[in-house]
Amino acid sequence: MPKSRSQKREIVAGIADQFTRMKGAAFVSVSGFTMNHADALRTKAREQNVDIFISKKTLLVLAAKEAGVEGVVPDALEGSILTAVSYGDEVSAAKVLKDFLKDKEIGALVAGILENRLIGTADVKRVADLPTKEQLLGMLVRTLNATPTGFVNVLAGNLRGLVTVLGAVGAKKV
Repeated sequence: MPKSRSQKREIVAGIADQFTRMKGAAFVSVSGFTMNHADALRTKAREQNVDIFISKKTLLVLAAKEAGVEGVVPDALEGSILTAVSYGDEVSAAKVLKDFLKDKEIGALVAGILENRLIGTADVKRVADLPTKEQLLGMLVRTLNATPTGFVNVLAGNLRGLVTVLGAVGAKKV
């Protein structure tokens, strides 16, 4: 049964609200997508603070325009479009979809939204390969910790050398 104009306005408003709150989004053209796939994808997405939904392309375009997202046009989105919207960090949506589609032949990444503008397939795949925010913070902490650790090791090396020399002198006198 077709949706009324008021129902479509509600859908557009809901999607626009998601687009205004998001950090990033990714779009997948799906075919052969079953309820089992949907349940598995939603489970993985919830763990990463990502929402998954399917809607008409025209409603997506209207919602993107309402939310101030640039470049979202129907020609950029081909086929049945599944949308993933991430609220935690910019890479989660693309990463969840790429990991989910890795061993399945049910769809392909077609586009994404980053910094309120549409990005192409190649860019979405590059974003999906980036580490998550938590991983980047861990890398930063390790890098910051490496400098003082190295400095302490250098200072300790002089003391180790002195202890070695004193031990050799003591062993020679005995």
